[in-house]
Amino acid sequence: MEFNIYLFYNGNCEEAMNFYKEALGGKVEMMSRYGEAPVPCSEAYKNKIMHGVLVVDDFKLMFSDANEGHDVAIGTNYSVSLNFHSDEAIESAYYAISKGGKVTMPLQDTFWGAKFGMCTDKFGVNWMFNWDKPQE
Repeated sequence: MEFNIYLFYNGNCEEAMNFYKEALGGKVEMMSRYGEAPVPCSEAYKNKIMHGVLVVDDFKLMFSDANEGHDVAIGTNYSVSLNFHSDEAIESAYYAISKGGKVTMPLQDTFWGAKFGMCTDKFGVNWMFNWDKPQE
């Protein structure tokens, strides 16, 4: 299992990514915008960051502008992101951590070829669960 920190922003994600890239000497490995995804968004939001990855040594820091119309509050604009290597592992961890908490996105297949879900646990920590399914 791989642990990462996922940071969320209110429209200034690209600025933050560039700031951390310069400050930490990392490399932007991936960046996709809302306008590239098969999900509806306004014209003004199409250039906002849907998913970005900054690699610093062996660590990945992930970024996103919050979904349109869903502002994030400073101090709670993060999630612990877990990347799994099997369906059984993601299912087990997702249901165990979400028990007694709040499911914010049920575990489901996604357009990017992964099984993905999100929750806030009973202690108020935000979690993201991802399993990149093997390519067939």
